Amino acid sequence: MKSLRLSFPLAAIIFGLVLPAFSQEGPLSNDPPKGITSEQIIQKFAAKEKVFKEARDSYTFRQDVKVQTLDGDTVTGEYREVFDVTYDNQGRHLENVVFAPQNTLQDILMTPEDLQDIRHTMPFVLTSDEIGDYDILYVGQQQEDELHCYVFDIAPKKIDPKRRYFQGRIWVDDLDLQIVKTFGKAVPETHKKNNENLFPKFTTWREQVDGQYWFPAYTLADDTLHFRKGGYQDVHIRDIIKYTDYKRFGSKSKVTFQGESKNPTEDEDKPQPK
Repeated sequence: MKSLRLSFPLAAIIFGLVLPAFSQEGPLSNDPPKGITSEQIIQKFAAKEKVFKEARDSYTFRQDVKVQTLDGDTVTGEYREVFDVTYDNQGRHLENVVFAPQNTLQDILMTPEDLQDIRHTMPFVLTSDEIGDYDILYVGQQQEDELHCYVFDIAPKKIDPKRRYFQGRIWVDDLDLQIVKTFGKAVPETHKKNNENLFPKFTTWREQVDGQYWFPAYTLADDTLHFRKGGYQDVHIRDIIKYTDYKRFGSKSKVTFQGESKNPTEDEDKPQPK
């Protein structure tokens, strides 16, 4: 959001990002994992994230984006966009906008970084090709609804100002060894006198699709951005992003996890219902 650049060291993430509380979230235990090392967990979930990322590129889905500014409980401005992610006959990624009313935001501007975060950083994926870019620290285990999870804090090792990164916390299901929840923010931010580009903390929850992939389902950001412009200005912002109607698109595929393979079925040539 135009008008903070945070580069916390990894050990300070928890203190810089106040974790939201959920009624179905259990206490965090710092017990080490049993029967597996934290490094093995990282390698396994990163490998599955790579498969997940490739698989999601063969699914169509709808993304409903709502960015609001608020004064108390009153919405003072809103950016809204609903688009369907589809593919052409050559498999090229397409976005078909189905709803985009007039942007009524006044206190903030949507920047290219905001739009990139909505499409890529908020539905965060950490693959085996990308783990070398991050410091990853095992912090314990925690119950998330019916899932028992390993918990890690992550932060980029260094910042390339031309790239977008995620910084915060991830929850990895101890059975599927896939990321099921993320909490944090997109970095870097810009903190210049006449150029501030700030981003809210957000949580993204995933849901299981077709019994094997944990795809993004819902993102919520509810945060106050502190701008220095004009003698400091606080802007309360709320982002709500929904990802729905996942359907398989295209040709047959073969998915392999840990040496086990799933053979394609005849129906995989057709879009599959959620």
